[in-house]
Amino acid sequence: MLRGWRWLVVIVALIGLALALQAGLVAFAGYVLLGVYLLSRYLAKAWVTNLSAERVFHSDPLEVGDTVEMTVRLTNTGTMPVGWVLIEDMVPEEAVRKRRLTIKGRRIAVLFLRPLQTRTVKYKVTFDGRGYWPLGPFMAETGDVFGLQRRHRLLAPPAYVMVLPKMLPLRKYDFASTRPVGEVRLANRLFEDPTRTAGVRPYQIGDPLQRIHWRATARTGTLHSRVFEPTSLAGASLLVDMHTDGYPKRGEPYRSDLAVTTTCSIAYAVSLLNQQLGLASNGRDAAERIRDEALEAGEPEPELGHATRSEVRDRFEMLEQSNRLRPVVVDTRRGFDQFERIRETLARLELTDGRTFAEMAIEVAPRLPRDATVVAILPRVPVESALALGLLRRQGFAVSAVLVGMAEDGSDDRAVAAGRLIAEGVRDVRFVNTEAELMNLGDRSAPGPAEYGFLTQLA
Repeated sequence: MLRGWRWLVVIVALIGLALALQAGLVAFAGYVLLGVYLLSRYLAKAWVTNLSAERVFHSDPLEVGDTVEMTVRLTNTGTMPVGWVLIEDMVPEEAVRKRRLTIKGRRIAVLFLRPLQTRTVKYKVTFDGRGYWPLGPFMAETGDVFGLQRRHRLLAPPAYVMVLPKMLPLRKYDFASTRPVGEVRLANRLFEDPTRTAGVRPYQIGDPLQRIHWRATARTGTLHSRVFEPTSLAGASLLVDMHTDGYPKRGEPYRSDLAVTTTCSIAYAVSLLNQQLGLASNGRDAAERIRDEALEAGEPEPELGHATRSEVRDRFEMLEQSNRLRPVVVDTRRGFDQFERIRETLARLELTDGRTFAEMAIEVAPRLPRDATVVAILPRVPVESALALGLLRRQGFAVSAVLVGMAEDGSDDRAVAAGRLIAEGVRDVRFVNTEAELMNLGDRSAPGPAEYGFLTQLA
């Protein structure tokens, strides 16, 4: 815009100089140049003003591997044709480069639009990884036929797609007294564990159909019901370490996805038992990050008052810093809706360089229920993390640890990591390097890493 006004000043100065020197041909050329300049400005403004776009997209959560079709309808609402317009629907370039998103189709094109004409832009997106992905905004660039003026305009806001993390079923849940969801034997029969049959008794009115013991019924000829042990699965509090120090770039995004998948799978197993479930992480919610970036790029909100631009910028920086350090917490509740809430939170969870795992664990400890087992999902075990988990154990929590992506040639040695945890009294330590190992996580009898035997000897 400033460069255009400079051109106008130069043209007016040229015409004035030509009139002063009585150079008719130069003055005529100046008039022509001025006319061309004004015409180009009018065409560029009219073309970009007459454009409108509508995005057609269903924003339901998706699964990893799903493909959706993005449709954007571009319309020329004016009475004059648009000579040319360069349109582009923006996508996260880093996600495409890391093959988290696969794009098929044309999302960039140069179009000519007749008056009141509508052109459709379509392309398909395959989501190869979990996350909270923006598709858009839809940008347009146009100008005049002479190439003197350029105008840019945002025609449609982005659509945000939530891709849920993988959820793998654990093949068996044989954890005995160290099972991650925790097991508390009660003196009175407040709850019954349907996985542990204590015997049978005659059928009583009101017994559910799944409680009937069909073999005893067939043998005796009368209905019999199962009697279960008076135990209670106390639920789990999942603590996920998403600090960038634990996820080297050479292992990303596989390692962080494995940590999220592990957390999601354990949460699913606990929710199937209808037990209380909660989540806390030192990562960052992608939705909050996108919202803060939009606030920082836009105008100040009305409630901020008449602050200067520098004050507003400082305030937004403080807000961004606060959100980066604030733990992501899903309060403990029961029900399958709770699992869906945790899964959506895990889908938006991102790595951050804010709080360490130890700081996060100490901060959220007062909010954790005492009867739920703390399950820590860690990519590494620095001394501070081991001390924080040891402190939770000494406060009365049952603590288990799942170490993800800690391969034989990793930067952290398994024996050292397990030794630090066992020294703090955390004896239930498990390793997950692949999805196959994750599916056997709850089965001690299944073939697993050799470290299981090592840890049993240490314990």
